[in-house]
Amino acid sequence: MLQSIVELANDGILVFNDRLEVEYANRTISQITGYEHARILEMTITDLLGNESRALLEGIFSHPEKYGEKTCTEIRFPTASGEIRNAEICIAFATPPVGPDMAYAYVRDITDEKRIGNELREANEFFKNLISSSVDGIIAADMKGNIFIFNQGAENLTGYTAEEFIGKVHITQLYPESVARDIMRQLRSPDNGGIGKFNPSQLNLVSKNGEEIPFQLSASLIYDSMGKEIASVGIFADLRPRLDMERKFQETQLQLISSEKLASLGKLAAGIAHEINNPLGGILIYSSLMMEDLAEDDPKRQDLARIVQEAGRCKEIVKSLLEFARQSEPNMEPVDINRAITEGLFFLENQAFFHNIQIIKKLGSSLPFALGNAGQLKQVFMNIIVNAAEAMHGSGTLTIYTSFNREHNNITIEFTDTGEGIPEENLTRIFDPFFTTKDVGKGTGLGLSTAYGIIEGHGSKIEVRSKVGVGTTFTILLAPCPETQPILENRPSEVIGCAQGHHSFKGEPSGMSAVLP
Repeated sequence: MLQSIVELANDGILVFNDRLEVEYANRTISQITGYEHARILEMTITDLLGNESRALLEGIFSHPEKYGEKTCTEIRFPTASGEIRNAEICIAFATPPVGPDMAYAYVRDITDEKRIGNELREANEFFKNLISSSVDGIIAADMKGNIFIFNQGAENLTGYTAEEFIGKVHITQLYPESVARDIMRQLRSPDNGGIGKFNPSQLNLVSKNGEEIPFQLSASLIYDSMGKEIASVGIFADLRPRLDMERKFQETQLQLISSEKLASLGKLAAGIAHEINNPLGGILIYSSLMMEDLAEDDPKRQDLARIVQEAGRCKEIVKSLLEFARQSEPNMEPVDINRAITEGLFFLENQAFFHNIQIIKKLGSSLPFALGNAGQLKQVFMNIIVNAAEAMHGSGTLTIYTSFNREHNNITIEFTDTGEGIPEENLTRIFDPFFTTKDVGKGTGLGLSTAYGIIEGHGSKIEVRSKVGVGTTFTILLAPCPETQPILENRPSEVIGCAQGHHSFKGEPSGMSAVLP
């Protein structure tokens, strides 16, 4: 009966003597090794199980003190067909009734088990790498809300490290508990992607530095083999790049609409200006002639002087309208931008309104000449500077910065003030003709629209960004002049064609910032 049990055992069983000769082998050993039973009884156990078994078996009888009640190890062995398989082998000294100088060997084929184990490890490693390398944040939590997966994408999104979160932080630290409960309710509902699924939805989380970050969440429940909920896993996609792209797209659309609107307004303004200009000239001429015919003390002279004054003001408005609507291309020439800015400041900085404004010039060295109209560009610069001074109410800091961007091949000019800023709803309107927030009589609303027209006429662009209570930055991007002939060494102020160069002005070394009180 005992032998029948041994024959039916799932493990191979061998009995061998002190010469390592096999005395007994059950049928499972034949199945494991591929050898016939009779052939096995003619072999030593080391011949049967291969060289890797020798280290375990050869000293068993000569040094029994090294072996415990049962000693096990894993080996690789060749079968009768030459196939290499894996086995776990355990040996023990025989006890009566088998007799002295005998030992048992239990052999279990673990080839399939090891293969499955290796495949599982490889699969686990693959999914671990997949989760780790995902750009999106992947976070998993048990049903109590304790986080146990927090990948690199989640670290990048939240600012927290996995070490700070795993096993230490509840999921509600990422978003309010009420939101977490609502997500779980929807996961258990068939209405939002099916039970156990949470279709992509936009939410916000608070990062480590307190920033509220918009993200898209896709989530699912994890079940065990019995269908019991054991965890939830969420994929957190950072929406900031997409939302930023959408914002820039909307801004571009608004700029295109604004450009088309300004072009239409320009045509309208040109027509109106020409229609007004002729009768206005007549009013000025006849009013002036009438004044000449009146005595110095005639009370009518005061009325006529008022007519001349107001007609002159109207003529300036018409001039600005024509400047804004000018269809002809400006006379282009090499323009030293740093010199144009400095000369424009010369007329403004000594005025009383500028006495409490600190003007910081950060003018780039080796700035190439721009292709433009010096007079028109100076008009644009002075208009922006005056607007900045008015926005600061005569007290603050105006920073003027110039540089050359070689990658984009353009000259960048920035005017940054610390004034009251422009409300967002006005940013798309500030270049519209006659738009102004100044008091009646203090501005025509044509300054920036004229500046816009001039820069557009240069084939360039003017941009503005502003924050209420912080200040405003106007940025102008101009094309450099194609290089044709270098500046003559002994005549630094003369330019032949367009050349690379920069002029320093008295008291201001090239490339250094100058602070004007």
